Amino acid sequence: MRRPVQLLPSTKAFVRSLSAKSSEPIISIKDASFYRQHPTAAPHDAESNPPLFPKLTFELPSSTRTPQHWAIIGPSSAGKTTFFEILRGQHLCFPPTARSFPYLSSPDNVREASRSRVPSRAIQYVGFAGKYGGGPRGGSTAAAYLSARYESRREDTDFSVLDYLTGNVELNPTDAEKQSLGKDDMLRKVIQDLKLEALVDMPVGNLSNGQTRRAKIAKALLDRPEVLLLDEPFMGLDPPTVKALSPLLHNLAEAQAPRIIISLRPQDSLPDWITHVASLDPELHVGYQGPREMAPRTEPVNATGKYLQYSRDGLPIKDKTPAPVGEPIIEMQDVVVRYGAKTVLGNWHQTIDGETRPGLHWTVRRGERWGIFGPNGSGKTTLLSLISSDHPQSYSLPIRLFSRPRLPSPGEPGISIFDLQSRIGQSSPELHSFFPKHLSLRRALESAFADTFLSAPQLTYALDTLIDTHLKWFEPELNPHFQQRANDKSNSSKHPRLLRHGAHNLDLTHSLPPDWADQLPFGALPFGAQRLALLLRALLRKPDLVVLDEAFSGMDALLRDKALLFLQWGTTRRFTPNPNFSAHDDRARLFGVRATPPEVLAQEGMEVQGLEERQALVVVSHVKEEVPGSVREWMCLPEAETGKEVRMGRFKGPLEGVRNGWERIWGEEKKTRRGRKPWKKVQV
Repeated sequence: MRRPVQLLPSTKAFVRSLSAKSSEPIISIKDASFYRQHPTAAPHDAESNPPLFPKLTFELPSSTRTPQHWAIIGPSSAGKTTFFEILRGQHLCFPPTARSFPYLSSPDNVREASRSRVPSRAIQYVGFAGKYGGGPRGGSTAAAYLSARYESRREDTDFSVLDYLTGNVELNPTDAEKQSLGKDDMLRKVIQDLKLEALVDMPVGNLSNGQTRRAKIAKALLDRPEVLLLDEPFMGLDPPTVKALSPLLHNLAEAQAPRIIISLRPQDSLPDWITHVASLDPELHVGYQGPREMAPRTEPVNATGKYLQYSRDGLPIKDKTPAPVGEPIIEMQDVVVRYGAKTVLGNWHQTIDGETRPGLHWTVRRGERWGIFGPNGSGKTTLLSLISSDHPQSYSLPIRLFSRPRLPSPGEPGISIFDLQSRIGQSSPELHSFFPKHLSLRRALESAFADTFLSAPQLTYALDTLIDTHLKWFEPELNPHFQQRANDKSNSSKHPRLLRHGAHNLDLTHSLPPDWADQLPFGALPFGAQRLALLLRALLRKPDLVVLDEAFSGMDALLRDKALLFLQWGTTRRFTPNPNFSAHDDRARLFGVRATPPEVLAQEGMEVQGLEERQALVVVSHVKEEVPGSVREWMCLPEAETGKEVRMGRFKGPLEGVRNGWERIWGEEKKTRRGRKPWKKVQV
């Protein structure tokens, strides 16, 4: 059991002084509307510059007898980040006096630095979408290419986690800066509580996605802000880390050092220590604001009385039909990845055909659907980098991809990086962080048919139509100005993309290509929509191997379920949310998967199939609901350098219908007194 966080004496005294001296709110917003640009009376301004959270009222007290711990809840398009920006003093406020920060300008603010009186300094934001920078792998010293994080040689610009936490990111630090490092009790305590002890000397570019999140939270805590805004802090963290991080945040929030406001998706579990919630609607309105006990019910009610029959992506829960399996696509034997004396993958032994052998032994065949699980830092991303050959050691390790080695040998040709890229479709947080944000949404999807992000894609009329179909199918989720557009046959033959492919004489009965995607920058999309675009990019080419590393992370429940359904069925199936459930509930469940009507398919342009039998799927996720129902094989990697053996297994059906399946993966399965596994029927 982790020991509770003990606050420093100086911090306790500071908190007592706040309670005794001040009752002024830190943030006070009264009946205010906000705009990104100055509003005008022009008729088109209401559409291009709509008000943000009109008539908003919100107050965060500096101290109360009963502390208020807030959670901002909403789907990915509801503006949680925008709401946090408003709390920090960003965006234009009307009337201007409706937003104020009384405590920051009050004499009761005893903080010594003037920065504590500036809202943008005293109220700090920690996000994980790569928009704000200031985090590991961000800034001018970030890696210039994806495989740089896996190289063992360290450059002068490869700053360690300790350098990042202490702000020592200058190439030529002064002697005073060097001497001040590591002498802060707060620094040592934050490192310990966030389990960063083993990472302090590691280059920030080598951190996993979950480790990066912990480092960014630690950095923000070290700045000692008055208020800390954490945008979806639990997303991308493994269950054990979430269990350890939530109590830490609770103790900090209870001591008001700092006061903490978190944002969550509707499907996320609400921590027990949260006392107040604000529910955001997709139209940038606050639906409810107040104590959590009075909040509208967020758990779905069993209105049908039926047990769950289908997974969220439309597969029968009792589906035990064996999938046809083909030749090997990935073959690994005795794979061990080391950086000097540190082993990051394969620090165990496996029994293969009665023989105990070191390292990872793993084979993926055509038609198989694999789930890869494990704690943050267990080597999941390293494993995927070996598959994509982004890792330099993939050339020297005993790995075969598509029945060929990476390097040629006598009588056996190797496989080139360009051949690999054409046969693997991938979506990952690392690829997301390096993806050019200035590309238009259409250009981002077209890059699936190019050798690099920015090189010219090789397109045909059929491929253009395929991209159009993907954009139309997900237009409600991707187009911020979505509206049903009527077909315009008179102008269809004049569209430039149709002319470029010589289609100007065709009798087109479908709607026009979605031009909105030509003008919409990829970086302007909400975080969840960006993840969706990268997922579609990975699927467009129908590659032999699809690798999805936390591809559904950041999506709200409805978007996630629609994306999972598309992964399995393409445009041939669609679902209608159960009318008895809220649109934002986690289990806005498929109320019977239905075949898409032919007239709907005709409007979309062409029929797109889901995963084919010849394709293999590898999925990495920390969330049960983000695991596709087609996943049968699974592998859970142990925590790095523990010496524990990797665990593998197979499910007979979708994970949602497997009794204690999620607990079994993580080694937390409970048994009854008679040794039987408890059975609990899953209800709709």
